[in-house]
Amino acid sequence: MRRPVLIALVGVDGSGKTTQARALARRLTARGVPAAYFENAGGRPLWNRLARAVGRPDGVALFGRTCYPVVEAAVRAAAMARTLLWSWATGRTAVLDRWTYCQYVIMGARGDRGGRAVRAAYRIVPAPTVVCFLAVAPEVAQRRVLARGIDTEELTHLRALDAAYRALPEFGGFVVLPGDGDPDEVAAALDGVVAPLVAGQGATAGSSGPDAAATS
Repeated sequence: MRRPVLIALVGVDGSGKTTQARALARRLTARGVPAAYFENAGGRPLWNRLARAVGRPDGVALFGRTCYPVVEAAVRAAAMARTLLWSWATGRTAVLDRWTYCQYVIMGARGDRGGRAVRAAYRIVPAPTVVCFLAVAPEVAQRRVLARGIDTEELTHLRALDAAYRALPEFGGFVVLPGDGDPDEVAAALDGVVAPLVAGQGATAGSSGPDAAATS
């Protein structure tokens, strides 16, 4: 069986990775390349809601500075395992919203201990076929987060996240795409990166066009 294509999108909150990942999975499927979107998050919104329900400000306050990264890393590991099992079982393309790198970055930006232990635990997780980093100015990312009306992000934190991504030892192997521009332009750039990876899997895999199908 041909090794499945794993396309990962990473970037700071507000970079557009979730929007672009969902749309990419739809476009690929519409072009005859069966693909699915997978969110590989650490559960922060859930933990924050749970924390506020019991009178705590956020998940870190709920679990404590030591336990929270463990919970977050474990939840992300479970999500990634689900993604890999699906892709290996079906041989289909998986579009990954976040991956291991996001855990390294968030822990580094928060100043958490245990980064080496998480890296060691995640060593068995295979690298994606390609990792696309959506580069967005922290100020733009902050405005997008606020516009969603779901949560907020401090500008200093977004800057720390951006710096942490760029400091990753793996960053040199990432494909850096400008995420500040029009979403259609970002999508076109992403299609250009992905097309060679899925060539031959669909009759029109390399063509561009609007989203026309639901994620499989």
